[in-house]
Amino acid sequence: MKVFTRIVSTLTGPIPVTRSQAIGVSERLSAVTSLTSSLEYLTQRKQTRRGGLQHWPTMARDGRGTPLTRKFLDAISGEKATAAVHMARVAVSAGLLLPGQARWRGAGNIFLGVTTAALHARHRYGSDGSDQVAVLVQTATGMARLSTRPQTQDALLWYVALQANTSYVISGWMKLLSSSWRDATALSGIMRTATYGHEPAFKLAKKYPKAAARLTHGVLALECLFPVAYLAGGKLARPLIAGAGAFHVANGLVMGLGRFVTAFISMHPMVAYTSTPRTHPSVAGRDDRALYAGATLLAGAVSLAGVIAVQRRMRTLEGSSHSAYLTTRHHNELQYERSEGDDPALPVLVFVNGMVSTSEHFTWITEKIARESGYGVVTYARAGYAGSTYRSTSPYDLAESVDDLVDLTRGVVPEDRTIVLVGHSLGGELARRAAADLGDRLRGIVYLDSSHPDELNRSNQQSTSAEGLVLVMNTMVRSLSAGLGILLSRPAWVQALPANCRTRVFAQYTDARMWEAGRREWEAVEREFRGFDGTLPLIDAHALVVSAQQTVDRDPEQLLMHNELAETHRGEGRHVTSFVLEGADHDSLLTGARFATEVGRRIIAFLDEIRAADAPQVRVVEEAAQ
Repeated sequence: MKVFTRIVSTLTGPIPVTRSQAIGVSERLSAVTSLTSSLEYLTQRKQTRRGGLQHWPTMARDGRGTPLTRKFLDAISGEKATAAVHMARVAVSAGLLLPGQARWRGAGNIFLGVTTAALHARHRYGSDGSDQVAVLVQTATGMARLSTRPQTQDALLWYVALQANTSYVISGWMKLLSSSWRDATALSGIMRTATYGHEPAFKLAKKYPKAAARLTHGVLALECLFPVAYLAGGKLARPLIAGAGAFHVANGLVMGLGRFVTAFISMHPMVAYTSTPRTHPSVAGRDDRALYAGATLLAGAVSLAGVIAVQRRMRTLEGSSHSAYLTTRHHNELQYERSEGDDPALPVLVFVNGMVSTSEHFTWITEKIARESGYGVVTYARAGYAGSTYRSTSPYDLAESVDDLVDLTRGVVPEDRTIVLVGHSLGGELARRAAADLGDRLRGIVYLDSSHPDELNRSNQQSTSAEGLVLVMNTMVRSLSAGLGILLSRPAWVQALPANCRTRVFAQYTDARMWEAGRREWEAVEREFRGFDGTLPLIDAHALVVSAQQTVDRDPEQLLMHNELAETHRGEGRHVTSFVLEGADHDSLLTGARFATEVGRRIIAFLDEIRAADAPQVRVVEEAAQ
């Protein structure tokens, strides 16, 4: 029993290190990271020459940063200048490996941290997370060396320790969003990849699946529960820190991530120092105010995030000053906006947005149509989007959204007016399916880079990208539900929209409701599209099919499927037009002012053409009546 107790006490408990020991071990491990990094770049200088991945004149063409920043980067990014910086880093890193506690070591650490950050743009490929961790540790240890106040040193050590805990926890909980980590297939999947794979490890994982599953779940538990090291007087600090260290060593050996080993392990001495109880002699006098300050800041950030999330939810739900509501047969309440148009004899355009998209995406187009034609316009949010409420109690399928669309058009558009459906992406497929129910009232359909029900079967690209979409949806739903929308910046496509709708669109983008609705729709899309039987019914209506050039260039099969959509409309008396919008991609077709304005012009021309084509038939009917 005594032997067992001795073993347990050896394997558990805190790892007592002093303040100076934590700083010294961390700075030396981080110095090894910088030394390895610079030696790698110096031995691969061909990559900095023309044709290499790190050729600066090629990398600098994107013109990012301010003029002053670009001048600085140009100064240090020449082949000779970069080599000189790396040789200096090698010398400083080697010096930091020597014994001693002198304050000059602080300047050396700061130099390594600053040059690592400065060279990040220069070495964009291959740095990944190891260099970022090195900057964190080197900056903290450098400032700690230069400071003479133990309180300041403790605050810096706490800062790194908290960052280490955060990195493990976030990594672990993000892994939990992936089904491959939950069902323990992630390990074998990674080991079979070309970039990070390792054939012997892959074979072992396949030969011993139960052991591989336990190892995978063990990694998840280690990362998700890493802060447990601070509980119960640091009883679990030793196994958790040792487990994390073994995890990084295994990654270095198996996945070839050598720099990650010393980079991440360099944070562990700080974790050991801060997780040791203050009653232990080695950490006597430790100042823990940084922990309390961090907890206070975290509480304030959580409160602020909650307030902002509530404000955005309210802005999402409230709609515009002229929004109205309609309840469908499935008890869903749809929020919509309508303009009658100048001529009651003309069709009304009903716009159907894509998945995880907003009705405001059509603003450039609808504004042009309202400004330059007399056609009426209806935009709406599907159930669960914006201010529309999802109340259906039946299992969701796409037919429900089609029914909602039909109910909306019948309830909103006057009975004496015909309808033209305009659908983007999934909205195009919903419009196509609604055609049968709308019958003679449907004059035409405008497909804007539309989905095709067979695309997941026929397009390798669509099928492959679909695999990661569930992870994206789950991540967004859970992150936004946790109030992390405060961390999102406005995407470029939001800034490209008209100024009067950007705030509301961004509120929807950062609200979990839209992503929940998108996840619900995607489950139905994947189920129904993969089961498609390959037959598209004919539609007795005019059609305009618009394809984005970047979509069809990236996947030519998409153009074939768009042509098939057009073919379903061909027949006597039907006007069918197809074109590819040069330069546009799937989103900028709507959000880019130039592209969307051109789309609006084409839609107006298409409507005028079918109006002219229908005119002779109207005259024949009138003459027969007379």
